[in-house]
Amino acid sequence: MRWLQNSFSCNVSFSSETSSRSRYNDCHRSPATPPIIALSSSRTIPRIVRGGTLKSSFATISTIFTYPMEYITLHTGALMPVVGLGTWQAAPAEVGPAVRAALLEHGYRHLDCASVYHNEPEIGLALRDVFSRMKRQDVFITSKLWITAHQPDRVVAACKKTLHDLQLEYLDLYLMHWGLAAVERDGDDDPRGSDNRLLRESISLRQTWEAMQALTRLGLVRSVGVANFTSPMLIDLLSYAAIRPAVNQIELHPYLQQSRLVEFCQSENIAVTAYSPLGSPGSLTRADQPVVLQDPVISGIAAAHGKTPAQVLLRWAIQRQTIAIPKTIRPERLAANIAIFDFTLSATERSALAGLERRHRYVDPWEWWGIPYFD
Repeated sequence: MRWLQNSFSCNVSFSSETSSRSRYNDCHRSPATPPIIALSSSRTIPRIVRGGTLKSSFATISTIFTYPMEYITLHTGALMPVVGLGTWQAAPAEVGPAVRAALLEHGYRHLDCASVYHNEPEIGLALRDVFSRMKRQDVFITSKLWITAHQPDRVVAACKKTLHDLQLEYLDLYLMHWGLAAVERDGDDDPRGSDNRLLRESISLRQTWEAMQALTRLGLVRSVGVANFTSPMLIDLLSYAAIRPAVNQIELHPYLQQSRLVEFCQSENIAVTAYSPLGSPGSLTRADQPVVLQDPVISGIAAAHGKTPAQVLLRWAIQRQTIAIPKTIRPERLAANIAIFDFTLSATERSALAGLERRHRYVDPWEWWGIPYFD
């Protein structure tokens, strides 16, 4: 697992007939070699340089975004941008415009999706439009296998359904969403018994993982991984996996730092993606839950840098060499959440943030499935 830092730039040229249609010139990075941008002082597209060789330059345009981006190299060799757009809780009517804006206006190159979010068809419509203007290979797209599709003969079908909905030929990363299986019952994502507990299905992680591995051989996915896996789950998985998981996506923020799990994953060459990196503000359903974004330590650090608390949390995430996938549909937050590469948290500031650990989970299956998954 290697950490790379490069600049990346694309241009958007708006015609006089419509301001909502943009044209992307050929400024796409190679998956193996992200470009280094030689900046110009005028409003022209920066020259794209790979390995010190000038590749192309462009004329004056009406709109330009240039931003630095960091990538993590997965054990598969794939480059995964360390900031992505999360799509959990994004309403179908709102997710499409957010995806278009993120990719075409704000420079995102990473989307995190899942079938259970019930918005992949709308994301697919947005991606069809986006990929008429830029190359598919320039966007890293993740989706996830839901718990009711763990039966080995359902895994391929579930992946193909996601590909159909997203209008893609392949996924860059496909994750097992949780380390447990539930019965499939009339399309119910959350099947429960009379006791209101999840109806589990007797399918081992090994059975499901072997089916996940087959997806790479079929060319449907480039990398496979897991989400919400604990250390014991990973140790078991690694004992039989022919293809090791490339990523473990887990809840991470200063109130739930999971430092030992992060260290273990990284020592095993498993990249770590942080979901709810802002403390899951959209999931604060209980009045007694702490609000990470309102913590005075975080606010103080943000003020010192002229940044928002959210930007401090995202900067903290990537300085831990984890990948952050904040979710938002608001244009101003789309812009702010990726503007985190122009400052660095000091060792003192990182130590202060480390002291905020509360082991507080905003996402806990005990609350909705009655399963002590993390206990």
